[in-house]
Amino acid sequence: MQIETILNALVMIAIIVTAVYAVMAKNVMNSVIALGVTGGFVSLAFIILHAPDVAIAEAAVGAVLSTAIFVIAVRKTTKKGDEDKNNED
Repeated sequence: MQIETILNALVMIAIIVTAVYAVMAKNVMNSVIALGVTGGFVSLAFIILHAPDVAIAEAAVGAVLSTAIFVIAVRKTTKKGDEDKNNED
């Protein structure tokens, strides 16, 4: 039982760290990837809390689908010159 509490605390810390990084990142694509990782950690938290149905839904929508939509949107709205500038930073 104690190992589950420690694991839950570590996952919660990882959620906070990746969410803060998603907000603070200067590159938009890094923010999108960090948001997807945050969704993955949230899905893991639901697994630890014994809610596999919610974890599957979160993994499918929060971590995969929304990240894919954001990546497509960023690529479609970013100019070629802006991509080169972002890669240099």
